[in-house]
Amino acid sequence: MRNRIALVFSFFFFTSLAAADLAAADDRTICAQRGHDDRIAACSRLIAKSGGRDAVAFDNRGAEYGDKGDYDRAISDFSEAIRIDPKYALAWQHRGAALLRRNEVDRAIADLTQSIRLDANNLNALNDRGMAYAAAGDSERALSDYNAAIRINPRFKFAYFNRGRLYAGKGDHTRAIAEYSEVIRIDPTYGYAFNNRGLSYRDTGQSERAVADFSEAIRLLPRTTLAYNNRGDIYLLQGRYDQALADFNDSLRNDPQHQSALVNRGMVFEKLGEVAKARADFNAALAAPQKYDSAKWSMDKARERLAALDDTSIKTVPATTTSVIALPGPSNRNDRRIALVVGNSAYENVAALANPARDAALVAETLRLTGFESVTLLTDLRKDALTAALRDFARQAEIADWAMVYYAGHGMEVGGVNYLIPIDAKIASDRDVSFEAVALDQVLNAAERAKRLRLIVLDACRDNPFANQMKRTMTLASRSVSRGLAAIEPEAGTLVVYAAKDGEMALDGEGRNSPFATAFVNNMRKPGLEVRRLFDVVRDDVMEATNRAQKPFSYGSVSGRQDFYFVAGK
Repeated sequence: MRNRIALVFSFFFFTSLAAADLAAADDRTICAQRGHDDRIAACSRLIAKSGGRDAVAFDNRGAEYGDKGDYDRAISDFSEAIRIDPKYALAWQHRGAALLRRNEVDRAIADLTQSIRLDANNLNALNDRGMAYAAAGDSERALSDYNAAIRINPRFKFAYFNRGRLYAGKGDHTRAIAEYSEVIRIDPTYGYAFNNRGLSYRDTGQSERAVADFSEAIRLLPRTTLAYNNRGDIYLLQGRYDQALADFNDSLRNDPQHQSALVNRGMVFEKLGEVAKARADFNAALAAPQKYDSAKWSMDKARERLAALDDTSIKTVPATTTSVIALPGPSNRNDRRIALVVGNSAYENVAALANPARDAALVAETLRLTGFESVTLLTDLRKDALTAALRDFARQAEIADWAMVYYAGHGMEVGGVNYLIPIDAKIASDRDVSFEAVALDQVLNAAERAKRLRLIVLDACRDNPFANQMKRTMTLASRSVSRGLAAIEPEAGTLVVYAAKDGEMALDGEGRNSPFATAFVNNMRKPGLEVRRLFDVVRDDVMEATNRAQKPFSYGSVSGRQDFYFVAGK
């Protein structure tokens, strides 16, 4: 459910001519009118009449080709305009913008720089060059260009908008929200700003504000595919499947080849137990053109879900079904129990792990069967998505009795601090860890407001490839990078369970699930097994299954005056 961000270019602005008689529909007027049905033909007639020497007509015709997505013809016309008049700043800008749309970033920067040399106050050229620098990964120069445009015109909304995109890309959503809010203050009808601000609200755990912004974007841009898909994303995560399905249908009505909406709708069908429809959507996503920024995520997720549907060891449980096996209910029917279940398998910069996504799916299914009111299952999370999921979960925990987080994937300890590793982490040195990973304290904080039981279960002590490859630059960290996680002392009322004792490694396992996940799920289903006793039995089962190579361990304490059961005794 990756971000769908509106990309807005200040590209093809037609050239108005004061000499034209605007009351008369002559070729000169029509050639200057963006979107006119006869614009290309009118410009062509002017070019013919001039003997191919009308630079303005070439530029306007190129702009119309660009608006229609025909960038080859657009670039050809802009090039002719430049050949006729090398000092024509708008033609340089327009060609640079078209080159950027074709992802020819270096050529785009060169053209836009020439446009700015010819006209230092060309706001659109500054804005477009900023986007080109951003596309090249040069955020400092991009920010400089956006700032320059805003200095020239403090009400130039496109520069604020793109500056917001830049901050959001860096994970600085507070600044991004401020930039998008400024765009909305300048132009309350600019729907793309509502869409992008909604994404930043979502990624900072402000789901209600995100839904409100996506809804406003939809009102302003009824033919949008992005805002429908983004709002549906939130409904899907919240388990509001009917509303999610309606939004994904609307997104696909506006663009039947929107990969992300196809994947998301497929996941709704999967939740509803409509496997054939889910499979059809995942296959359609793989066949669709990759034209959105979420293309890679969509392709990866479609393949993952198709593989899961083919995996007979994991059953897809319809969302409307409360159980598929007979289990007694929880010990207290008035308890509100919630869980966040995360499985990170598809690591981008080190070898993938086989089992975490499957382990997470198995644990999530079992938690639902034991009576958890809300179980959020997420797989293969990048850092921003993992942080956003924890923020959302923290809000839910405020009104919960039980709050449980289960994480399977890579984890590591550096300088006595434990971290969970997102799939996009790039850890070249020990200094990178705090920027690229998520501290265990954030996980503890997400669950801390639950009233009765906070339970954190970490199958994250696997053999860690990052520890072996990263450069040691910090004296303390150099002395303390362990093979597993470090021991902790959580506050009373919180129980933290490691799949392997501190400083030791857990096994991913040779089967479809890790030894720890298998033992945990098997014992969770047993009626009358109190939670502290449950993890003692899990420890014994794992040690037996691994010939004592792996020993799970529990940290913390819960109230001795209460008993806690996943499944009550018969």
